[in-house]
Amino acid sequence: MREDIYVLLTQIVALNLWNPTHLAGWVAILVTSLLLGMVHGITPDEHTWPITFSYAIGSYSTKKGIKSGLIFSLAFTIQRAIASELAYLGLSRVYTFASLNNIIYIVVGLLMAIAGLFIVKRGTILHFDLPFLKKHHEKDNLTDSWLNDPKPWMPAVHGFVAGWGFGAFALILYTVLAPGTHSAAFAWVPGAVFGIGTMLMQMIAGGLFGYIAIRRGLKEDAVRRVALKTAGNTLTWGGVAFIIGGIISELLPNVAGINFSTGIKVHNLDSIGLPFMLVILSVIIVGMTTLILGTKEEFRKLNSTKSL
Repeated sequence: MREDIYVLLTQIVALNLWNPTHLAGWVAILVTSLLLGMVHGITPDEHTWPITFSYAIGSYSTKKGIKSGLIFSLAFTIQRAIASELAYLGLSRVYTFASLNNIIYIVVGLLMAIAGLFIVKRGTILHFDLPFLKKHHEKDNLTDSWLNDPKPWMPAVHGFVAGWGFGAFALILYTVLAPGTHSAAFAWVPGAVFGIGTMLMQMIAGGLFGYIAIRRGLKEDAVRRVALKTAGNTLTWGGVAFIIGGIISELLPNVAGINFSTGIKVHNLDSIGLPFMLVILSVIIVGMTTLILGTKEEFRKLNSTKSL
């Protein structure tokens, strides 16, 4: 028994997540799938972070943020299980060519933009709170009627569609882990376990983003306004960025393929290119900027009310 445990621990320690090859046995395959999924969920991935951030912030609750992360990644898990099975059956080439990945960018971008416009029913662009785009509407300052809470099914749709986009993690899953099962009946398992690993990290991230939304020292109605404006702007402008990124990738692949190596042997952190920039643009520049400036605006209104 001790020898078996020792062998198992040795195999786990020896796993090469950067380039896993020649995996012997189910334990190695499942552990690799889980760890790769967790790394995928915690690193800045353009297929997960912008969407998880948007819906978790838009939930303005730690509990609901975890739920949003769960719903998104559960749909993502189902997609990866299906794709893993198809890969074993030799069909991965049907959904792992560059043009399809570019189409996924565009489709995901459209879904994000539509969701963003739904959350902020009118004037999403006008409510983008940057100094050079800022436009005040006195009526909107008095009512939240132009804001909608995101529907639970939205992150599920995004998760399933975004999952068809592929990168280094997906290629490892489809070319090494799924074929390594040597079983058509269980080839979906690595994809499902990979999705579970991503789900764990996305639930934590969702809870954290939701926690950030409520820990601003504002009243509930103000928290809701800031959170939904942040979610709406991130989805809308992030969606526009995804659409443009998909078009550029299709028409100018050499330009889209430009990246700079970071020297870090971790997928999603090994280089800075278009995918990484999509995360930075949507989550950091748009999302966090809206959150910070929106919070300042609410505090300004709160202080002006107290001074009356």
